[in-house]
Amino acid sequence: MDTNGTTADGPAVAAATATTAVTATTAVTATAAVTATAAVTAASGTRYPVAPGYRLNVRSGPGTQYPLVRALPLGATVAISCQKYGEWVTGPYGTTRVWDCIAPGEYVSDSYVRTGSDGMVAPRCA
Repeated sequence: MDTNGTTADGPAVAAATATTAVTATTAVTATAAVTATAAVTAASGTRYPVAPGYRLNVRSGPGTQYPLVRALPLGATVAISCQKYGEWVTGPYGTTRVWDCIAPGEYVSDSYVRTGSDGMVAPRCA
C-alpha cells in the first residue's frame, strides 16, 4: 500500500484492506470495553442475589464433585470476583456451565445467582 492508500492491485484492494483494519480495530476495542466493564463491575462491589428460598452450596471448585465449603444463608447476596466454566447445572435461573468465584477457593453455580445475564458478568478466572 502506498501513501495514498492504494496497492499494486488498485483502490478496491486498498478499500478492502482498510475495511478489514477498521473491523479488526472495532472488534479489539469492543472486547477491551467489555473486559474493562467486567473489571469495573467486580471492583465496584456489585452484589447479586441468590435465588429466593435457596441455601446455596459453596464449593471449592466449579462443579458438584468439588468438596462443600459452606452453605450460604437464605436471602444471601454474593460479590462475583471472577467466573469460569465448569459442570453444567440447572437452577432457578436456567442451565449453565458458568460458576461464580465469590472468594478464593469458593464457587457457586451461576444458575442460582440473579445476575441479569446469560453470559459472564465478571472477568474470567485465571
